[in-house]
Amino acid sequence: MALKKKLRDKGKIELSLYFQEFKEGEKVAVKIEPSLNFSFPERMQGRTGSIKEKRGRAYIVKIKDQDKEKRFLIEPIHLKKIK
Repeated sequence: MALKKKLRDKGKIELSLYFQEFKEGEKVAVKIEPSLNFSFPERMQGRTGSIKEKRGRAYIVKIKDQDKEKRFLIEPIHLKKIK
């Protein structure tokens, strides 16, 4: 499961994604930004969950992993809002 960017997008970080805001209870999808170092498992790519709270500049996202609910601390650049 190699995460790669397209040739034209390599090294670029969208600042609007880095500074996006979420509210408690909003639904989000995990979309890993490969140009940054991240400290959560690759298997979380594409998973959906809800925002539990904001902690510093990151968010705690509640994701259901099979039968258990798990909480991950994820920066906003790795999150995408779901309508």
